[in-house]
Amino acid sequence: MSKAFEWFVAGRYLRTRRKEKVISAVTWISVAGVAAGVMALVIALAVNNGFRDTLQNSLLSATAHVNIERKDTSQGISDWRELTEKMRRVPHVVAAAPVLYDPGIVVSGPQGTILIVLKGVEMRSELETSEVLHHLKDGSINGLIPRPGSTDLPGLILGSRAAQDAGAMVNSVVTVVNPQGTLTPFGPAPRTQPFRVVGIFESGFYDFDDHWAFATLTDTQKLLGAGDVANDIEIRTDNPSLAPEVAKEAERVAGRRYTANNWQDQNKQLFGALKMESKVTFVTIGLIEIVAALNILVALTMIVLTKFKDIAVLMSMGARRSQIRLIFLMQGAMIGVAGTVIGLVVGYSVCYLADHYQWIPLEASIYALSFVPFKPNLLDGVWIAGLAMAVSLLATIYPARNAMRITPVEALRYE
Repeated sequence: MSKAFEWFVAGRYLRTRRKEKVISAVTWISVAGVAAGVMALVIALAVNNGFRDTLQNSLLSATAHVNIERKDTSQGISDWRELTEKMRRVPHVVAAAPVLYDPGIVVSGPQGTILIVLKGVEMRSELETSEVLHHLKDGSINGLIPRPGSTDLPGLILGSRAAQDAGAMVNSVVTVVNPQGTLTPFGPAPRTQPFRVVGIFESGFYDFDDHWAFATLTDTQKLLGAGDVANDIEIRTDNPSLAPEVAKEAERVAGRRYTANNWQDQNKQLFGALKMESKVTFVTIGLIEIVAALNILVALTMIVLTKFKDIAVLMSMGARRSQIRLIFLMQGAMIGVAGTVIGLVVGYSVCYLADHYQWIPLEASIYALSFVPFKPNLLDGVWIAGLAMAVSLLATIYPARNAMRITPVEALRYE
């Protein structure tokens, strides 16, 4: 007999008669269970991938892949020009930029006072190492480019939420305060400097948009009274995944006084939590597949009981036990394929629509994102489908074994 026989019988047993509606209902529940498990896994992993990829892309577009700092953080990097050139010659480094960070206060009118992190940059180098200033929401980066002999106020670029909180717009004049200031006999005296807002950026990452501001390295040095120093050399690599290796080499080149940190170490807890969440999600939602397998087992066991005599007749007509086993394996495969296809189609459709139309909004101040991102992975769909099929086939082992044990003589003795 050909395999067409097994497929025919398997399909016929799944299409039960009216008086066997319970078996039909359990079969459809089994298909729905497999579909629900596949769909839930696709959506859950898409959400996890979305959070991880979106946060990673936002971080990499706004921050450096590697940071070089002095071990003694109380001292700045006075030879930042020479050190920057050395870093540019390190393998896999595509750009390096000196920066000067310091917390400050922006005052814009009586009600507009906010805390910021002021980042002093060299424009050409900063544009090579960071993507934040490439796409301003308003204004222009030209305001940060110093013009010889100009008497204009120094320029400042604010994050969109920082500008909103301060009530500042492009061309507004704000005062930036350095709280540490200068030490006097009467205590520290804050340093202040008026700036003109020349641009507003929006990175999509809440922390940057709410707390960061950019000025030129020279203007920042003047405000801080720090002299001609930087406190960080930011490095961008040709491959972010190589950041740990580049950091080791950069630290060796920089010398004993310096230390190097990479973006993976700086955000290890965040991405570690997302990775653990992905594993927990797989285990918990994967239990749906176990429930679906139990439904398949129940459905096929009921078919064995109701088709007891039919199976005996088939065996008495020459059907081998291996064929009987294959019939039930094919039944499990049919249920698994139907549920898997439905689950994948619905799951990927929901992910596309939910991401495109931003169905689930979030509080950006808490989650750093304004909506839940759905980023389904094609490879995830492959192994989810494989898992669903494996579970479906495993559920057929017990009923197939019972069907093989039927003895035609005993089953047909009283017929």
